[in-house]
Formats: sequence, structure tokens, C-alpha cells
Amino acid sequence: MKLTPFHIDQVVERALEEDLSAGDPTTDGLIPPDLMGRALIVAKAHGVLAGTALAEAVWRRVDPAVAYTALLPDGATLRPTDPGQGIEGDIIAEVEGPMAAILKGERTALNFMQRLSGIATETRRYVDAVAPYPAVILDTRKTVPGLRTLDKYAVATGGGKNHRLNLGDGILVKDNHIAAAATYGLTLGQAIERLRETAPHAMKIEVEVEDLAQVDEALAARAEILLLDNMSVDMMVEAVRLAKGRALTEASGNITLENVVEVAATGIDMISVGALTHSVKALDLSLDFGGGAHGAAHA
Repeated sequence: MKLTPFHIDQVVERALEEDLSAGDPTTDGLIPPDLMGRALIVAKAHGVLAGTALAEAVWRRVDPAVAYTALLPDGATLRPTDPGQGIEGDIIAEVEGPMAAILKGERTALNFMQRLSGIATETRRYVDAVAPYPAVILDTRKTVPGLRTLDKYAVATGGGKNHRLNLGDGILVKDNHIAAAATYGLTLGQAIERLRETAPHAMKIEVEVEDLAQVDEALAARAEILLLDNMSVDMMVEAVRLAKGRALTEASGNITLENVVEVAATGIDMISVGALTHSVKALDLSLDFGGGAHGAAHA
């Protein structure tokens, strides 16, 4: 997953319209437009950095005179200040130029970086937890509408893999598809066969299964991937055994850091975690002015 300049500009434009469409009377009333300054973006918590290109684009859009200098790349591991240990926190970037423009872009830039860094950080925790096993950590479509590409980019930055970006990216037969098809007489196996007739070339068919009977039916219909939904670990072990050599397996539903290792130990191929994006905790970052200011004094 990559962020293109076009997509970044679109997202940033919408975000700044939301925040600055009615102006900023606080900054305009206090800060002379020609007052120059320098600020640093610093880490206030341990984590994984993501979203630096968005922050740069925010200030470039607010005022091209603002110079954003990235000091750490996306994917960098961040360390906060720890006075007790004599450790200085990591400086992520330097922002220099008109202080009014820096202030106007501050919240939007930090919002992007804090959310994406939070997603990348949580993803890294899951990836590290299952490192001894072959299981891959996946995201889901449980993202902020309009920001899915950003959320999935952050997952990839944290070391996870991306599931479908949109509905057209793959065939995934969920429980409600099965229930809806059953209303006009289709069994699970028949639904899979019908999809095989209409599916784009080389597109795999993934089927959500909730018990071993559905596992057997999906395998008999030659589903390529089984999504094991909210299964107990014991049932998952048996489902993985039945699918071995016949279909890939993906665990989903109520996956947490507390149980993800147990799930990975079943031999599952993939583990999808909605919480990576739908319940993210923003990483604590801040913008601090330093190096003084120069230019006109406020009259």
C-alpha cells in the first residue's frame, strides 16, 4: 500500500477545508503574518511513525513558505523523552516559516500523524506477537469512511498486510450473503459454484464459515480461502487440519493481543484484526516551538 501525491493532496484539501474554511481569527488576531519561527514535532510515546508525507502536505497547502524537514522516515521506531533516564525524545521533523501558517496547520498535521502512527504502532504489536509463527496479520475494511487508504497504509507501515481495499478487490462470502442466498434456495456450496462462474479470472473465492459443517461444505465446493469466524481455538485447530493443502485459512472475530498468539499457534495462515483501525489509539506526538521567532513585532 502506497500513498500517491494525488491522493494525499485530495485528503489534505478536504481536511483543511474542514478546519480552515471559516478562517482562524485567533491566529490572525495575535500573530503578524511576517513573524517567522521554528517548531519541532517530537515523540511523547513509544511507537511506530507513520503519516509524515501528510503533515508535510498540510503545511505546503496552508503556505508554501513553510519548510518541512523530515528527520525520521515512516516506519521509524519512536522513543519519548525520559528525564529519569536522561533520554531525549526523538525529533520527528522540523517546521520553519511563518508562525501563523505553522499554527494554522498544526492540528490537522498532527491529527494525521497521530492516527496513522497509532495504527502502525498497534499493528507492530500484533506482528511482533505472532513472529514465531507463519501467520500474517491483516487489516479489514473497518476504517474511517474516506480515509481507508491512509488507514491501510499505516497498517502496512507497521508490518501488517492489507486485506481488500474495497469490495471489488476480492470475493468474500459473508454470513449475510449466505443467509440472503438461502432465501431463494441456494445452499452454501451452490453459492460458491455460482460465484465461480461469474468471478473475474484468477480471483479467489473466500468464504466465512462458523462451524465444521460449513468448513466441509466450503471445501467440497473448492473455496480457496476459509474465513474462520469467531471459532473456538479447538474448532480452529480442526478446521485448519481439514483445510490443509486444500484452502488457506484466516481467523477473524474478537482477536486481541491477549489471544492472538494462541490463535497463531493453531497453524492458521492469516489473522484479520478489525481493531487495528476501528479502535485505534492515537500516538502522542506534539509540536513545540523552539529556536525563537523573528520578524515584525505585534503592533
